[in-house]
Amino acid sequence: MLKNFEQLKEMLRAKPGTRRVAVAVAQDEHTLQAVAHAANDGLVQPVLIGKAEEIKAILAKIGFDESKAEIIDIDDPTECVQKAADLAREGQADCIMKGKIETGALMKVLVNKDHGIRKSDTMSLVGFFESPHYHKVFAITDPALLIYPTLEQKKAMIANAVGAFHALGEENPKVAVIAAVEKVNPKMPETVDADAIKQEGVPGCTVEGPISLDLAMDPESAPIKGYVSPVAGDADLLVMPNIVTANAAAKTITVIGGGRTGGVVLGAKVPVLLVSRAASADDKYMSIVLAALIGSNS
Repeated sequence: MLKNFEQLKEMLRAKPGTRRVAVAVAQDEHTLQAVAHAANDGLVQPVLIGKAEEIKAILAKIGFDESKAEIIDIDDPTECVQKAADLAREGQADCIMKGKIETGALMKVLVNKDHGIRKSDTMSLVGFFESPHYHKVFAITDPALLIYPTLEQKKAMIANAVGAFHALGEENPKVAVIAAVEKVNPKMPETVDADAIKQEGVPGCTVEGPISLDLAMDPESAPIKGYVSPVAGDADLLVMPNIVTANAAAKTITVIGGGRTGGVVLGAKVPVLLVSRAASADDKYMSIVLAALIGSNS
């Protein structure tokens, strides 16, 4: 069981060798601050791809020793992303992080059939959370990429997240496919999808659904409602029906619930970090930790 984010950091710190984070178009101060923090803690080896002089100037400004990073001088943003993808394919990068480039431009290169790093037909974002109100680290998918996922996309989302949990040492994560009720209702498509996923199953995990959020996460709710499931009160992964519910749940946990988070995009050869400039320093730091740990164990 993953008890907290400190355990994840210790797992990464204990790994032999270096965990290389390839930053595409790295001349961005916010991005470099987060990468420098993780590097100074001995968790990652930065590979900074972009305009070398600008990168070095920012590193000097934030007080990071440039000799601790590999700097690859490339001016063109698209070529920067392609270099990061090449490194990932060659096993020279454990994860890729977005720097000073639009997400669409980055992803266009990464999903290219001929030269990209796409592994699954569905790429999805998984947010991991540490909450003072829950007994272990848990995850939510998908709060950022897939707007109204189809049944097949939901299965792929789960497969992506289960692979990440396996990389983090969880052999059989408990998956809760969330709905407002526990019974199948044809007027509520998310319940129909949840039941279909449960009946078919997903390799490497235990799936329950449809199941409400309280039953999935509150161990006291299941006995009261007479609901019996190994997932009840102990879910590792919450699969939300759409981006609105996933995004709202994620932000509720962090904004008013006192939780911490880190998120990674899965479904590629290595995890991809699309960290917003508005994200907190801790969010960025933990996203790097998670991506490096998942990438180096995959």
